[in-house]
Amino acid sequence: MRQPPRHRRGRDPRGAAVKPADHVTALVQRLLDGVAEIGADPPGITRDAYGRGENAAHALIAEAGQALGMVASTDAGANLTLRWAARDPQAAPILIGSHLDSVVQGGNFDGAAGVIAGLGAVAALQAAGIAPRRDIEVLALRCEEAVWFGLGLIGSRCLLARLPEGALDLRHARSGLSLAESIAACGGNPARLREAAPLRDPGAIGAYLELHIEQAPQLIEAGAPLAVCLANPGNLRHPFIRITGEDAHTGLPHRFRRDAALAGADLSLALEQLWLAEEAAGRPMAVTIGRFHTPAARHSLTAVSGQFELSLDLRGYGAAHLQALEAELGRIVAEVAARRGVTIALGERSAASPGLMDPGLIAGLAAAAARGGVAAPHLNSPGSHDANNFAASGVPTGMLLIRNQNGSHNPHEAMDTPDLMAGIAVLAEWIATERA
Repeated sequence: MRQPPRHRRGRDPRGAAVKPADHVTALVQRLLDGVAEIGADPPGITRDAYGRGENAAHALIAEAGQALGMVASTDAGANLTLRWAARDPQAAPILIGSHLDSVVQGGNFDGAAGVIAGLGAVAALQAAGIAPRRDIEVLALRCEEAVWFGLGLIGSRCLLARLPEGALDLRHARSGLSLAESIAACGGNPARLREAAPLRDPGAIGAYLELHIEQAPQLIEAGAPLAVCLANPGNLRHPFIRITGEDAHTGLPHRFRRDAALAGADLSLALEQLWLAEEAAGRPMAVTIGRFHTPAARHSLTAVSGQFELSLDLRGYGAAHLQALEAELGRIVAEVAARRGVTIALGERSAASPGLMDPGLIAGLAAAAARGGVAAPHLNSPGSHDANNFAASGVPTGMLLIRNQNGSHNPHEAMDTPDLMAGIAVLAEWIATERA
């Protein structure tokens, strides 16, 4: 295992910005290519949580971190931590993290770029001979994507005791194993998680930083390689909304129908009207209907369907706003059900708190970007991330968003490595000059 070089104690924050050397860019590109090869699933990328894809990516990242002299460990949630010991072991550490799982046939960069950026920042600091005062820990957090269990941000939920009741009994969409069984199979300890106590004291964490590809084309529009994030939305999710009406012949007059499919359409359009009204009032949010169908086994051209299912993801940037949106959802559901003569069961519910970034970190990251001559507008992220759980737990939290042409959760994610390297340079510069 290669030992890190000798380090200076740091430098005056007015000095020249940290510039990652060519070998750091080569390391970052090798790791990006490596996780792409692991997840190759044409036409996209699949790294299944707690499965072969995520496990192999964890092994690749662990090996790269250990080659930088970092110490690897696995916690009770099977999250990977790579620690670089610094000058003051008593100082609260800086955590840099994201995830390595993907959605099914998604893109390569959602999550993985952030984990790799943490290693890139460490490598850049080592190459510059700069030792930060605090320990630096790079985290590969498990199962951020909700596709696998119907619940997202699982690794950070485990770390910070934010798993909802019953979560460990949820079943994996592909393996069928429970979350508890999946965690145990990857070296975690579900019994410890059932104690519902944080694996790390949030008050003993100096800061949590996350780099993530942007999931909207705002940076393409702005012509900037990265942005300093202001906030991530929280979400309210109902993965299995079930509408029950009455099966009938297609010739049945309208006044007799209890059409579940049209009730689903009404519900969706009413939610879109809510979205447009909230946006017009200056309250940003989002509505997503991911599943929308009659029962596949009973699809018919000549029958009115008495059953319909859909999923719902509501997003907002404040806890009070999300609470108000949930009340509006209830009102809309009651109105549609009464008008269409159906019952609407919202079913299972999960929620994630909004993630408001720390003002000091926003200012510090912006200053680090400015010292490096990097244009970095301030933007909200449209996505919820593991950073939400850290922010909601009281950990000072900051994020950088990296330019990405085609959104995420699709095979066409289009982050350019030079843009990621710009983000790594800003992150390393902030670490080199932070004094808290």
